[in-house]
Amino acid sequence: MYIIPAVDIKNGKCVQLVQGKPGTEQVIIENPDVVAQEWESKGAEILHVINLDGAFGNTSKNLEIIKKIIKTVSIPVQLGGGIRTVKDASNLLDIGVEKVILGTMAVENPKNIEELSNEYGSKRTIVALDSKDGKVVVKGWTEKTEKTAPELGVSLEKRGAGGILYTNVDVEGMMNGFNMTPLEDLLKAVNIPVIYSGGVTSLDDVKKLSKTEAYGVVIGSALYKGNIKFEDTLKYQS
Repeated sequence: MYIIPAVDIKNGKCVQLVQGKPGTEQVIIENPDVVAQEWESKGAEILHVINLDGAFGNTSKNLEIIKKIIKTVSIPVQLGGGIRTVKDASNLLDIGVEKVILGTMAVENPKNIEELSNEYGSKRTIVALDSKDGKVVVKGWTEKTEKTAPELGVSLEKRGAGGILYTNVDVEGMMNGFNMTPLEDLLKAVNIPVIYSGGVTSLDDVKKLSKTEAYGVVIGSALYKGNIKFEDTLKYQS
């Protein structure tokens, strides 16, 4: 299981938000490229970068910083936030992003997954399935679908998705731990890698996840606030 530090970018800075809501910044750090480099130096093998300004509507903002991160680190970067079209995704893949994370555009129009998978290979496409009250939510967690994560996971895998980023919105950024059952249900349903995100607050949480079939876990707030030391998680990385 990979331990994947989150580098969330807003207004050119590395931040951590509570449940993804603007104005809830709890951590603000200058120079996201330096932050990314530090995670690599500590042993990270994958970086999880989110363009929050893109997610909130400004797709082109932070692009130069993203390019700088890609040039600065030698490990793969998976990137999400504001990818609304196939062209957006293609541009990012062409500048060196290893994998694009597709949320609303994939859920609402699965043909986009097919197109990207055919052109770049399925391994470079990750579908973000964000679950709230048992149902997948889209458009920045503001609209609820009628589908569960396992249901959508199965259908999008058939369309060519190469992986799933599963976020439990109910616990994201709340630092209160998480519920394993929804993740286990998703893992049983699909055959592609599943990365877990949301509510990881302690080393014990990482240990529990390492005993599942999860491909990786994204950790943000707990690392930046010092609740978890990245070096301590490496014994669970394989």
